[in-house]
Amino acid sequence: MKTAVFGAAGWLGRAVLANFAGRHEVRAFDYSPKAWENWNDIDGQWQGETVNGDIADFATVDQTVAGVEGIVHMILYPLPPGTKEEDATASWLVYLKGLWNVLEAARRHQVKRVVHLGSCQTVHPKGVFFSSEVRRPDSSLYAVCKRLQEEMCRQFYDGYGVSTIVLRPDYIVDSRLGIGRYREKLGGAGGNPMRPGWVCRHDLAEACRLALETDQVDFDVLHVVGTPGADQTCNVGRTRQVLGLEFKGDLEQYR
Repeated sequence: MKTAVFGAAGWLGRAVLANFAGRHEVRAFDYSPKAWENWNDIDGQWQGETVNGDIADFATVDQTVAGVEGIVHMILYPLPPGTKEEDATASWLVYLKGLWNVLEAARRHQVKRVVHLGSCQTVHPKGVFFSSEVRRPDSSLYAVCKRLQEEMCRQFYDGYGVSTIVLRPDYIVDSRLGIGRYREKLGGAGGNPMRPGWVCRHDLAEACRLALETDQVDFDVLHVVGTPGADQTCNVGRTRQVLGLEFKGDLEQYR
């Protein structure tokens, strides 16, 4: 399947590219060549088709989506140090205008499946089980943007039939390398011990591929968490059922 991968140069994006190799033809999108420098030392240089541009620009996104059958959207925009939330205009443009551009382009080009990377707590602070209908209760700028993104996906499915699966990870690590997304050490002396919301980026990349390929559902919201006990706090059991996902990352070694 020809697939546009938005956010391809990132921590998760690199794992998705590795997972899709030999399975799907990828058009990799990120904001600039500089984005690819962040993980070249770990994941090597990407040699496939690449598009650089502003996801908030519809024409750029539309051209990227033209001719593809699937989309994986996982753009992350960390606030620059010292930026106040009230001044973070770029967050709204990247997260909301950017996703609207992707979904609208998907509608116009009749893309078969969109996979969107959401974000969620996986242990509710009030002990409520996180199903697809239970939204994250925190209200930071990032949390609000991610919740609105999810609602946008629902609206494009309800209104236009854009087939979409939203994946809700918590904190993404690499169980093979023993590091987190900020390159911090996991477990052991001086490392961060395992906490309930972890998922290995390679398991999450596999979830992206399976969500792209499945014909079991046209729309769903699924948690992707690889730690023991996750079935008691969020709907990771449905994720296994719908996607046939097997978590292979050994997170217990970092307990």
